[in-house]
Order: sequence, then C-alpha cells, then structure tokens
Amino acid sequence: MKTGGQLIVEALVANGVKRVSCVPGESYLAVLDALYDTDIDVVVCRQEGGAAMMADAWGRLTGEPGICMVTRGPGATNASAGLHVARQDSIPLILFVGQVQRDAREREAFQEIEYRRAFTEVAKWVGEIDDPARIPEFVTRAFAVATSGRPGPVVLTLPEDMLTESAEAPAARPYQPVESHPGASQIARFAALLAEAKRPLAILGGTRWSAESVAEFQRFAERWHLPVGCSFRRQMLFDHLHPVYAGDVGIGINPALATEIKEADLILLIGGRFSEMPSSGYTLVDVPYPKQTLVHVHPDPGELGRVYRPDLAIAASPSDFVAALGTLSPAAEPGWSARTAAMHAAYLRWSTPPETGPGVVHMGPIMNWIEANTAPDTIFTNGAGNYATWLHRFHRYRRYRTQAAPASGTMGYGLPAAVAAKHLHPDREVVCFAGDGCFLMHGQEFATAIRYELPIIVLVINNGIYGTIRMHQERDYPGRVSATDLTNPDFAALARAYGGHGEIVERTEEFAEAFLRARASGKPAIIEIKLDPEAITPTRTLSEIRNG
Repeated sequence: MKTGGQLIVEALVANGVKRVSCVPGESYLAVLDALYDTDIDVVVCRQEGGAAMMADAWGRLTGEPGICMVTRGPGATNASAGLHVARQDSIPLILFVGQVQRDAREREAFQEIEYRRAFTEVAKWVGEIDDPARIPEFVTRAFAVATSGRPGPVVLTLPEDMLTESAEAPAARPYQPVESHPGASQIARFAALLAEAKRPLAILGGTRWSAESVAEFQRFAERWHLPVGCSFRRQMLFDHLHPVYAGDVGIGINPALATEIKEADLILLIGGRFSEMPSSGYTLVDVPYPKQTLVHVHPDPGELGRVYRPDLAIAASPSDFVAALGTLSPAAEPGWSARTAAMHAAYLRWSTPPETGPGVVHMGPIMNWIEANTAPDTIFTNGAGNYATWLHRFHRYRRYRTQAAPASGTMGYGLPAAVAAKHLHPDREVVCFAGDGCFLMHGQEFATAIRYELPIIVLVINNGIYGTIRMHQERDYPGRVSATDLTNPDFAALARAYGGHGEIVERTEEFAEAFLRARASGKPAIIEIKLDPEAITPTRTLSEIRNG
C-alpha cells in the first residue's frame, strides 16, 4: 500500500524524471514529501509562470517532458502562461496541479477551478485523478500524450485527499515513445519531385528532432545543394555558416528570402506548421492551395491539410523522415547550385549588423563582439520584444539545442529558460537577452539562479518603453503616446541586491569589459545596456516610423 503522493513520485522516477520545477503549495504536500526520498532535483521557483517556463525549456532542450508542480487556483492560473508557450511551440510538458479535496468539488471551494474546462485550449489533455490506484495509468497516459504526434503540454490535477489516501497499484513503467515512419512509396515520390524541381527550398521547424537527425539532414542538403531556411525561433536546426543555409523564415524576414519562397517550385516543410509568424501572415504560401508544390512532413496527421493542402503529405517525425533520406543522392550536380550559393550570400549580408545608430550605445558592434567571444555551444535565450531582433537576426547559430525562445512570442520567457538551461548544462555558457519590460515579467527568477548558483549572464536592454508596442503605436497612432512608457529600477543594483553581479553599459565601448567581468564573477549576472529608444529596429528609428 502506498499513498497517492508516493505513487505519483514512483511514476516520475520510473519515467526517468531528473528534475521538477515548482512553487510549493499545501494542496500537494504529500507529493513534496515523497520527493524527499528520491534523487529528483526539486527546483523551487518564485512564481508559477516562471516554473512552467522552466519546465518548457527543459522539454525544449531535452525532448523529454518538462515537469512542473503548482498549487490550485492562482498557482495554476499563473502557470497557464507556460502552458500556452508549450502548446504553441509543440513542447512536451506535464503540469501537476494540487486540487481541492474530492468532497468539496463543485462548491467553489477555496481556490477551486474546474481545470478540464479552464485549460482545454492550452493543453493536449487535462485529467483529474480521483483514485490513487489509477495513478500509474494516468501518468503513463500523460507522458504518451505529451510526447506523441505533435508534442505539447498535459495537465493532471491531484485532489489533496487523494494524495494522502493509500492504495495498491501496479509498479510504474517508463513510457514508450510512439514513432511514425514514412512509407517507401512516399520517399520515392519525394525523390521524384526533388529531381524534377528547378527552384526547391527546405524549411525546417517544429520539434522531435535529434542531434543525429539535424546532422543527417545537413548532409542530405549538402549532397543536393538544397537551400535551407529555419522557421521562426527554430534557427538552431541548421548551421548558419553552412553554404546552403538561406536564412530565418520568421518575423522580419529578409525580403530576398521571402521572394525566393514565393517563387519556389517545390517547398519541403519538415516538422513545422508554417503558422502566422513564419508565413509572414500567411502571405508566403497561399491558403489553402499553395502555388508551389508542397511536401509537408509532420508527426501529427491532424496538422497535414489543416491549413495548407500539400501535394505530398507525410505523417512522420522529423527524425524518422530524415533517417529515410540517407540513400537519396542526385545523379548529377543539381542545376540550382548557383541559386543556393546566392541565397547564402544574401543571408550573410542580411545577418551583418549595422555599426552605428542613434544614441551612444550601438547594438551592432555589441552583437559582433558577442559573436566573436562566445563558444558555438553557448545557449541563448530570450522572451519577446523588439530587443530580440538583435539576437534573432544577427546571431549565427552553429549547434543544435543552443536556442530557447518562444515561437509564441511570450514576454518574460528568457530568464526562466536561462535558469533551466544552466541547470541542465552547467558546463556551457548561457546568455539571456531581455528587454526592460520583458525582464520584469519574470525577473524574480533571478533569485532562483542565485539559490542554485547558476552563473547565467542576462543582458537587459533598457530603452524605458514597451518597445514593440510603442513601435506599432507610432506607426498607427503617431505622436499619441499612451501606456507604453516605463519607469525602471537600477538593474545592476538589483542584481547585487539579489547577491549577483551587476554592470551598466552606457557607451558601446564599455560592453566588452562589462561582459568579461560578469563572466569572471562566477555569479548570476545582469548587464544593463542603456539603449536610446530611437534605436527601435536595426534599420529604422522611432521618429522615422512616426513620420511615416
């Protein structure tokens, strides 16, 4: 006989869980007590949204479900921001929520929410465990749902009295990933389409890749001289300095690459949904019938034909599809080789930052210094805001799993993601980009970095405004500033108050030494970069946007 709390933890151990992010609550004390007797790392966070985003980052950087535990009511609703990220970004995550005792349900008891109604839109499955004997069944299903097809978040709610009740249950077993392999006829059809093409292009996205499949697809693209783009915030799927890399297919796309996509005669879309951001508002490929021949590879059959009707639909994970490409080689050098080289050259020009701009701090030289002075395996994280353009456009990713950024465009993500990344990879440098508005969404998780001695480096790009919203405001309502100005703390002093290292950069030439001091400190560090609000984009000032 074991308690529900013990059975939950037994199931986590059986499924290979190594760490859990949480904010503790009395509703699931029995689980916390059972965790005491295991080797699972319990990372105590300062807000449930940050805890859920850490779990998302663990899932993003490992491919295994990130695990998060929160209490009922406000704890669960705080965590819903992380659920939304995982849902839109196809990241495996399991959120355990303490629930009111069973005899108090449906009475609007203290902090009660009916999660199956509340979270259906942001989770693949929401379940409530009424009987502790069924815990192995529910947890096994949760792992299967979170990782199969299109990965995503699962919510399991745990009534408080169920967790203290004892029951007999079968010993938990690890989940079995569900693989989906392309058929031989589908691979043959794809090979024929590629051989017939004159202007092909591959776009990589989604999840369920591996280091091996990323490397194998690079070899495939190399053999075929096939130009390759990466979907929005999936840049780590291809080496940006490889001669077939064509650029990022996302917000602020290189106009030359956008033209190439529109004029392509064959698009190979692997892993992604090609949703609003990568498709430039559904303008690069027509809905529902693309002008280009479309080969769409996705692990969830429900996504194939949902927006775009493909000419060849293949229900397979990226890893399984790429494994089937190993024998495909062109009979002769493809006729599009010169086009591929020109696309890579265009990418290099596009990803070279400007040297100057308004104000006395220029982000272009700072990005050049970062590129020259960080290792290829450095992990970069960010949230959302115009500041992210500097990383998004000008950092050239070289390695798989060096990026943790929300395709859902969620503010506050970068810092919790950096904490999770450093916890996972203590031997690698982790650099977080954040705006002043973005940082303070989950800035309290800097305390988590301090507690666990995780020396991340956070670049807070401070322009005193909600920059993206101000940019849109000046474009649509010029000169009528409303609700976009900010008053900020001294971020460097804030870092020191937490027990970390703090720096302020007020001139471009100060950045290099500030970064080196932060790195040498061995502490979690914040470098506040005071950026002129006029430097709202790499190419246009706020005044230019205001004046049309």
